[in-house]
Amino acid sequence: MMIYKIFRGPEWADLRATGRSAGAPVDLADGFVHFSTAVQAAETATKHFAGEAGLMLLAVETDRLGDDLKWEPSRGGALFPHLYREIRLSDVAWAQPLPLLDGQHQFPPGLK
Repeated sequence: MMIYKIFRGPEWADLRATGRSAGAPVDLADGFVHFSTAVQAAETATKHFAGEAGLMLLAVETDRLGDDLKWEPSRGGALFPHLYREIRLSDVAWAQPLPLLDGQHQFPPGLK
């Protein structure tokens, strides 16, 4: 199963440069890296990244994360994937820009 992480440009640049990242400020504060499922990703973008340009969408295969990935309740009791270690560049299956069009982030087809 694929899960998704939205990174701002500097966060993505840091991951590419160092090969690892503890995540965004919210991840550092919470002690884990927040991910979303395909169904949750658009709501995550709207709630936490509204109107922000320059974002990257990273896809990670859950099988690569082992026991460090936990599914925990969050918004409305839905289970969200949380990674209890740094994300590694080698974890990322693919990454692509998450452009804004008329104020809405444009997700890849089939991800909405």
